[in-house]
Amino acid sequence: MYFWASLFFINEANLRYIKMNQEQTLIQYDKELHACKDVFENKARDYGTSWRVLRSISITDQIMIKALRIRNIQETGEQKVEDRIDNEFQGIVNYGIIALIQMDLPVEEQWELLTDEAVGRYEEKAAGVRELMLKKNHDYGEAWRKMSLHSLVDLILSKLQRIRRIIDRGGKTLVSEGIDANFADIINYAAFALIKLREERSS
Repeated sequence: MYFWASLFFINEANLRYIKMNQEQTLIQYDKELHACKDVFENKARDYGTSWRVLRSISITDQIMIKALRIRNIQETGEQKVEDRIDNEFQGIVNYGIIALIQMDLPVEEQWELLTDEAVGRYEEKAAGVRELMLKKNHDYGEAWRKMSLHSLVDLILSKLQRIRRIIDRGGKTLVSEGIDANFADIINYAAFALIKLREERSS
């Protein structure tokens, strides 16, 4: 009886700990996504919505370039361009959301959107990705906190390879998730990386 009672209290403590972490994750996640949205909006005011010309494969390549740069810096320990890794992860988040927006807007439609419309579409897609994060984080119990930044970068690159494969197959899959789900995961991996970077600097 004592053994089972002990297990019950241990499980209750674990559940409380996970719930507390999940609440903290949401606060941190929202902070990082808000910063990414600010970058997106400011660039939209500077450049307009020039990203409207990009097709899914081009956006995939843009994200891959950023992820490969981060991985190369991790591998070599050297960085000759001053752009911070944080900026690359923010770019990955924003290109991922742009990819989701583009899936709703055929390339041949008008390329220039009003900034407010672009931001509104950004917020809509970001909210959907956030909801996915909450569901997966609940089921996986904050597993991402035990992962390294290296692993998050590798997962992003793996998802990009899947997207490229799906695009090569005309966007069709047999049993796997589609392009949109893979982009959503990439956005969330990059957001988790941003949280980890901020925590590392404040520790």
